[in-house]
Amino acid sequence: MHRLFVGLRPPPAMREALLAAMGGIDRARWQSAEQLHVTLRFIGEVERPLAEEIAIALGNIRFPAFDLAVSGVGSFDTRGRPHSVWAGVKPHETIARLHRKVDQALVRSGLEPERRAYLPHITLARLNSASGPVDRFLDHHADLSTAPFRFNNFLLFESTLASEGARYEAIARYRLDP
Repeated sequence: MHRLFVGLRPPPAMREALLAAMGGIDRARWQSAEQLHVTLRFIGEVERPLAEEIAIALGNIRFPAFDLAVSGVGSFDTRGRPHSVWAGVKPHETIARLHRKVDQALVRSGLEPERRAYLPHITLARLNSASGPVDRFLDHHADLSTAPFRFNNFLLFESTLASEGARYEAIARYRLDP
Protein backbone atom coordinates (compact mmCIF):
# COMPACT_ATOMS: atom_id res chain seq x y z
CA MET A 1 0.00 0.00 0.00
CA HIS A 2 1.09 3.54 -0.71
CA ARG A 3 -0.11 6.46 1.45
CA LEU A 4 -0.32 9.40 -0.95
CA PHE A 5 -1.20 13.07 -1.12
CA VAL A 6 -0.82 15.86 -3.66
CA GLY A 7 0.82 19.08 -2.54
CA LEU A 8 3.12 22.02 -3.00
CA ARG A 9 6.57 22.28 -1.45
CA PRO A 10 7.30 25.84 -0.32
CA PRO A 11 10.56 27.30 -1.62
CA PRO A 12 13.52 27.55 0.79
CA ALA A 13 12.97 31.22 1.74
CA MET A 14 9.33 30.54 2.65
CA ARG A 15 10.31 27.46 4.68
CA GLU A 16 12.96 29.50 6.52
CA ALA A 17 10.38 32.15 7.49
CA LEU A 18 8.03 29.44 8.77
CA LEU A 19 10.77 27.66 10.73
CA ALA A 20 11.76 30.97 12.34
CA ALA A 21 8.18 31.41 13.63
CA MET A 22 8.06 27.99 15.27
CA GLY A 23 8.22 27.69 19.04
CA GLY A 24 6.40 28.83 22.12
CA ILE A 25 3.91 25.99 22.53
CA ASP A 26 4.94 23.40 25.11
CA ARG A 27 5.05 19.81 23.88
CA ALA A 28 4.14 20.72 20.31
CA ARG A 29 5.61 18.54 17.57
CA TRP A 30 7.01 21.17 15.22
CA GLN A 31 7.38 20.26 11.58
CA SER A 32 10.82 20.02 9.97
CA ALA A 33 11.74 21.89 6.78
CA GLU A 34 11.19 18.64 4.83
CA GLN A 35 7.67 18.24 6.24
CA LEU A 36 6.41 21.71 5.31
CA HIS A 37 3.90 21.61 2.45
CA VAL A 38 0.52 22.82 1.27
CA THR A 39 -1.80 19.85 0.73
CA LEU A 40 -3.84 20.08 -2.45
CA ARG A 41 -5.58 16.75 -1.85
CA PHE A 42 -5.05 13.89 0.60
CA ILE A 43 -5.47 10.54 -1.12
CA GLY A 44 -4.70 7.97 1.57
CA GLU A 45 -3.61 4.37 1.16
CA VAL A 46 -3.89 2.87 -2.30
CA GLU A 47 -2.53 -0.21 -4.06
CA ARG A 48 0.23 0.19 -6.63
CA PRO A 49 -1.99 -0.08 -9.77
CA LEU A 50 -4.24 2.75 -8.56
CA ALA A 51 -1.18 4.79 -7.52
CA GLU A 52 0.11 4.49 -11.08
CA GLU A 53 -3.28 5.57 -12.51
CA ILE A 54 -3.27 8.55 -10.14
CA ALA A 55 0.22 9.55 -11.29
CA ILE A 56 -0.89 9.47 -14.92
CA ALA A 57 -4.12 11.40 -14.24
CA LEU A 58 -2.24 14.14 -12.41
CA GLY A 59 0.09 14.47 -15.40
CA ASN A 60 -2.89 15.50 -17.55
CA ILE A 61 -3.67 18.58 -15.43
CA ARG A 62 -3.03 21.89 -17.14
CA PHE A 63 -2.80 24.89 -14.84
CA PRO A 64 -0.76 28.10 -14.93
CA ALA A 65 2.13 28.72 -12.54
CA PHE A 66 1.09 31.08 -9.75
CA ASP A 67 2.33 33.04 -6.75
CA LEU A 68 1.49 32.26 -3.11
CA ALA A 69 2.40 34.09 0.07
CA VAL A 70 2.14 33.12 3.72
CA SER A 71 -0.61 35.08 5.42
CA GLY A 72 -1.42 34.70 9.11
CA VAL A 73 -1.76 31.69 11.39
CA GLY A 74 -4.56 29.63 12.84
CA SER A 75 -5.39 26.36 14.53
CA PHE A 76 -7.60 23.38 13.92
CA ASP A 77 -9.40 21.85 16.84
CA THR A 78 -11.63 18.95 17.70
CA ARG A 79 -14.33 19.60 20.30
CA GLY A 80 -12.61 22.81 21.37
CA ARG A 81 -9.14 21.26 21.79
CA PRO A 82 -6.48 22.41 19.28
CA HIS A 83 -4.73 19.57 17.44
CA SER A 84 -2.56 21.62 15.08
CA VAL A 85 -1.37 25.13 14.30
CA TRP A 86 -0.84 26.32 10.77
CA ALA A 87 0.16 29.21 8.54
CA GLY A 88 -2.33 30.38 5.94
CA VAL A 89 -1.53 31.06 2.30
CA LYS A 90 -3.04 33.50 -0.15
CA PRO A 91 -4.56 34.05 -2.64
CA HIS A 92 -7.11 31.36 -1.79
CA GLU A 93 -8.94 31.47 -5.13
CA THR A 94 -5.99 30.36 -7.25
CA ILE A 95 -4.97 27.43 -5.10
CA ALA A 96 -8.62 26.42 -4.63
CA ARG A 97 -8.98 26.19 -8.43
CA LEU A 98 -5.91 23.92 -8.60
CA HIS A 99 -7.35 21.84 -5.72
CA ARG A 100 -10.57 21.36 -7.72
CA LYS A 101 -8.63 20.29 -10.82
CA VAL A 102 -6.63 17.78 -8.78
CA ASP A 103 -9.80 16.47 -7.15
CA GLN A 104 -11.50 16.06 -10.55
CA ALA A 105 -8.50 14.13 -11.91
CA LEU A 106 -8.53 11.83 -8.88
CA VAL A 107 -12.28 11.22 -9.19
CA ARG A 108 -11.71 10.20 -12.85
CA SER A 109 -9.15 7.70 -11.48
CA GLY A 110 -11.82 6.13 -9.30
CA LEU A 111 -11.39 7.94 -5.98
CA GLU A 112 -14.26 9.49 -4.05
CA PRO A 113 -14.49 13.29 -4.36
CA GLU A 114 -13.18 15.44 -1.52
CA ARG A 115 -16.08 16.20 0.81
CA ARG A 116 -14.37 18.53 3.30
CA ALA A 117 -14.12 22.26 2.77
CA TYR A 118 -10.70 23.20 1.42
CA LEU A 119 -8.63 25.60 3.54
CA PRO A 120 -5.14 25.94 2.07
CA HIS A 121 -2.51 26.04 4.82
CA ILE A 122 0.91 24.82 5.92
CA THR A 123 0.87 22.79 9.13
CA LEU A 124 3.48 24.13 11.54
CA ALA A 125 2.93 21.85 14.55
CA ARG A 126 0.84 18.93 15.70
CA LEU A 127 -0.52 19.03 19.23
CA ASN A 128 -1.78 16.51 21.75
CA SER A 129 -3.60 16.73 25.08
CA ALA A 130 -0.29 17.51 26.85
CA SER A 131 0.55 20.43 24.55
CA GLY A 132 0.45 23.92 26.00
CA PRO A 133 -2.08 26.60 25.03
CA VAL A 134 -1.90 28.10 21.54
CA ASP A 135 -3.42 31.55 22.12
CA ARG A 136 -0.13 33.34 22.75
CA PHE A 137 1.43 31.80 19.64
CA LEU A 138 -1.58 32.76 17.51
CA ASP A 139 -1.60 36.34 18.86
CA HIS A 140 2.16 36.77 18.44
CA HIS A 141 2.16 35.50 14.84
CA ALA A 142 -1.21 36.82 13.66
CA ASP A 143 0.54 39.01 11.07
CA LEU A 144 3.02 36.34 9.88
CA SER A 145 3.57 36.91 6.19
CA THR A 146 6.06 36.44 3.38
CA ALA A 147 6.53 37.96 -0.01
CA PRO A 148 4.79 36.01 -2.77
CA PHE A 149 6.76 33.12 -4.24
CA ARG A 150 6.24 31.53 -7.66
CA PHE A 151 5.06 27.91 -7.73
CA ASN A 152 6.00 26.20 -11.00
CA ASN A 153 4.99 22.67 -10.10
CA PHE A 154 2.98 20.47 -7.78
CA LEU A 155 3.99 17.08 -6.41
CA LEU A 156 2.66 13.63 -5.66
CA PHE A 157 4.02 12.66 -2.24
CA GLU A 158 4.26 9.33 -0.50
CA SER A 159 3.88 9.61 3.26
CA THR A 160 5.48 7.14 5.66
CA LEU A 161 4.36 7.33 9.27
CA ALA A 162 7.09 6.98 11.90
CA SER A 163 7.40 7.57 15.64
CA GLU A 164 9.23 10.88 15.06
CA GLY A 165 6.56 12.06 12.63
CA ALA A 166 5.66 11.52 9.01
CA ARG A 167 8.30 11.42 6.30
CA TYR A 168 7.29 12.77 2.91
CA GLU A 169 8.94 11.75 -0.32
CA ALA A 170 8.08 13.43 -3.61
CA ILE A 171 7.53 10.58 -6.07
CA ALA A 172 6.33 12.63 -9.07
CA ARG A 173 6.61 16.29 -10.09
CA TYR A 174 4.08 17.99 -12.37
CA ARG A 175 5.05 21.14 -14.18
CA LEU A 176 2.62 24.06 -14.19
CA ASP A 177 2.27 26.05 -17.41
CA PRO A 178 4.58 29.08 -17.65
